[in-house]
Amino acid sequence: MIQEDLERIKSETRERLSKALSPDEINEIRVAVLGKKGQLTQILKGMKSVAPEDRPKVGQMVNETRAKIEEALASSQAQISKKLQDERLAAETIDVTLPARKMERGHLHPNTVALKEIEDIFIGMGYEVVDGPEIEKDYYNFEALNIPADHPAKDEQDTFYINGDMLLRTQTSGVQIHEMERGRIPIRMIAPGRVYRADEVDATHSPVFHQVEGLTVDKGITFADLKGTLAEFAKGIFGEDTRVRFRPHHFPFTEPSAEMDVSCFKCGGKGCSFCKGEGWIEILGCGMVHPHVLEMSGIDPEVYSGFAFGIGLERIALLKYEIDDMRLLYENDIRFLKQF
Repeated sequence: MIQEDLERIKSETRERLSKALSPDEINEIRVAVLGKKGQLTQILKGMKSVAPEDRPKVGQMVNETRAKIEEALASSQAQISKKLQDERLAAETIDVTLPARKMERGHLHPNTVALKEIEDIFIGMGYEVVDGPEIEKDYYNFEALNIPADHPAKDEQDTFYINGDMLLRTQTSGVQIHEMERGRIPIRMIAPGRVYRADEVDATHSPVFHQVEGLTVDKGITFADLKGTLAEFAKGIFGEDTRVRFRPHHFPFTEPSAEMDVSCFKCGGKGCSFCKGEGWIEILGCGMVHPHVLEMSGIDPEVYSGFAFGIGLERIALLKYEIDDMRLLYENDIRFLKQF
């Protein structure tokens, strides 16, 4: 009876092994046959009903059956493992004769492209690029720029104040004060950087944007020098045929002050939808450094004079690349950025 059970177990185990498809199934068969509650274990527990003189023979038969089942399990395990490995290697095969995949390269942000062009133009005219703090004292952001305490620009609705004396700079103009206080004249500098204002986000406004402040201080500097410098800048950015015009304006830290327009580079000044039919496009504010600003920075306005200008970097990028919504510059849409 036990011999028949052992043969049946061997036969059923071989059949199950022939259908197994994974190492987990092999392990399930191992537990079902050889485990603590397995079929062979149950037979061994029934040895007490076998006559004492027959127990050695029956024990030998059980051990032989166990050995054959373990051998079959090991063989099936090896076959399945090899089969799975062969399938994995086949799936991972690499055809080394195929051409290499083209590596995707990053793209410069349009602001970065525009800033590099601006820097190259002014460096070519002898200017140096300087930096200044984004967290600024009220004195450098306002007072030293001839903006008194009761000026509307100091209203908390426009400025992000940290405390009564510290704020996030609203303009890069404060960098010119730091440079003038160094006392290293002549000065020819531009200062690009982030600025912060309490503006709502829309197609033309953002609470964080970029400016490029420019400053020249030396003996005998006149408005003609300002006009010539900015005319060269305009030609470098928008093309050699670009013309400029200056309109009177008011800035607290320059006198006289002006806003500069460039001839529309789409229609050549004839008037089109891009320039709203005017033939001119406003791009920056500028003027001669106010004598009081020079004096507060330790420079004698009777000996030295200078001019300053402020360029909105986003303004240049929007115009140069004909982008109609400032928000596109900050949404990080790869489809948009790949164009630059």
